[in-house]
Amino acid sequence: MRLLTIKQCKPGMRLAKKIFSEDGIVLLGENMELTERLIARLEACNVQYVYIYDPRTDDINSDTLISEETFLFAVKEIRKNFSVMMEPVQKQKGVTRPFIAKPLKDMMGLIIDDLSNHKDAMIMLMNMGIVDHYLYQHSLNVCVYTTLLGMSYGYSREETINLGLGALLHDIGKTKVSVDILKKPDSLTQEEYEEMKLHTVRGFEILKNEPNLPLTVAHCALQHHERLDGSGYPRALKGPEIMEHAKWIGIVDSYDAMTTSRVYSSPMLPHLAMERLYAGSDTLYEQWMLAHFRDKVVIYPIGITVTLSTGETGVVKDYNPSYPHRPIVRVLMNEHGENIQVPYEIDMSQELSIMIVKVNDTNNSLAN
Repeated sequence: MRLLTIKQCKPGMRLAKKIFSEDGIVLLGENMELTERLIARLEACNVQYVYIYDPRTDDINSDTLISEETFLFAVKEIRKNFSVMMEPVQKQKGVTRPFIAKPLKDMMGLIIDDLSNHKDAMIMLMNMGIVDHYLYQHSLNVCVYTTLLGMSYGYSREETINLGLGALLHDIGKTKVSVDILKKPDSLTQEEYEEMKLHTVRGFEILKNEPNLPLTVAHCALQHHERLDGSGYPRALKGPEIMEHAKWIGIVDSYDAMTTSRVYSSPMLPHLAMERLYAGSDTLYEQWMLAHFRDKVVIYPIGITVTLSTGETGVVKDYNPSYPHRPIVRVLMNEHGENIQVPYEIDMSQELSIMIVKVNDTNNSLAN
């Protein structure tokens, strides 16, 4: 399969992976042939990348971090519980709001079990082919990525569940922010930005008295935008004043925000987002945390088109867990831009003189 931008897609191409709606319903199935109308609809729905069948790469598969069953269950649980939080107070009057701890802890158990079944599990982009409600998808992404980090770092199962819950609910305060602000396609005014920043405090207020949720979960919502140098919000905390769980979530939250399509920005690819994060090493984020995060991220998504320093162009076939920045590449075009009859593979962990110099080439002949 190939990972293409929606702009590279052409009528007649067939989907290699399903397209889901924001609530987990399959909108387009595997093998669906794309038409001009479908491509336009996907682009209008802000779907940036899709997996496409290609005879030269049909044996290339991108594993998912969690199973489709767990994904669908998680999306529905997040949607249900976050929607309750979005209800105006007057609509809840006289009605007992359901507690969120138990169903979300059950969900965390499924996520941890799925991640435990992956040997050498790595952080891979989860937002491909999803027509999403940004808040729901972002919350799930940050939850899964942070949980994987906690597991690989050595936290106990109980602490990993608490970390995952903090990551899942870090943005719950946005349910109390105006939709007009959340979905504004232009830059926020200073007044709107101050309103947006309040989601940290509102999240803490929502979670601090939630039965069966550790108080650390509420503090994750409060502190995930704090930064080492005191430049964060809402309290301008510094270094040791910020709890460790919130520091992990702050890194992952920033990474996912950069690599996910939003109303006001297109997504970055992982290698560019990682460069942006490292620019804040030891000023915004702990360097040792960034190093652990970097070692667990698949920098070049499987199926994406890359150009090598040799001039050859190909598709990332697989990643090397020990060297995630040096993948295995299946070469499809020579240095002259000509399709080669017998594709071959280069393991960049073995060919150290070869570098990736360009990602996601939009050359139309390659997209065919």
